[in-house]
Amino acid sequence: MTRSKRLLDLVLLALMAPALLPLLGLLCLVLWAAQGRPIFYGAERMRSVTEGFTLWKLRSMTGAARDSGVSGGDKAGRITPMGRRLRRVRLDEVPQMLNILRGDISFVGPRPPLREYVERFPAIYEHVLRARPGVTGLASLVYAGHETLLLARCTTPEETDAVYARACVPRKARLDLIYQRHQSVGFDLWLVAVTAARVFGLAKGRRLPRPPLSGS
Repeated sequence: MTRSKRLLDLVLLALMAPALLPLLGLLCLVLWAAQGRPIFYGAERMRSVTEGFTLWKLRSMTGAARDSGVSGGDKAGRITPMGRRLRRVRLDEVPQMLNILRGDISFVGPRPPLREYVERFPAIYEHVLRARPGVTGLASLVYAGHETLLLARCTTPEETDAVYARACVPRKARLDLIYQRHQSVGFDLWLVAVTAARVFGLAKGRRLPRPPLSGS
């Protein structure tokens, strides 16, 4: 991560913290009352092809004795009513402020992948993870909705894995590499602004306004 990108993360975090910290406290109280403990969910994600870390979220699903892989239609029945509301506007990701503060992730970058996919597709992730993973990014904004639709049709873990590996991994990687080629402070701020607009219902769909691209 470049010094300017790290500085941008810390500045954005400082600006957002006065609003996000009280919101996080309120969400914790609501979740504790609605679905009990645990309130938080931590799972391993990768920030490089060799380094893992714990990514934190607010718990939005019931527990399972064995849980692996990405979330598809086979896990839909485990999403709690409150969890579904949180996921709709990405509020389950508020605890990732801690991951940003620690430097595990950035505000903008590729979504941090599961170890199993990094190990299965090392050639892809060797390039993708040259950029620090992020809470949002070009692939998240352009492809996440289509990915959700594809995976929602899957009824078994095996089908979810096959669709994700065949369709989602390479398509998201292409978008992540486009982001890498054009990464700049201005582009990051633009992606954060578009994400915020979508969270607050001010922008919808996959089509994005023209970004301030730089580089070749």
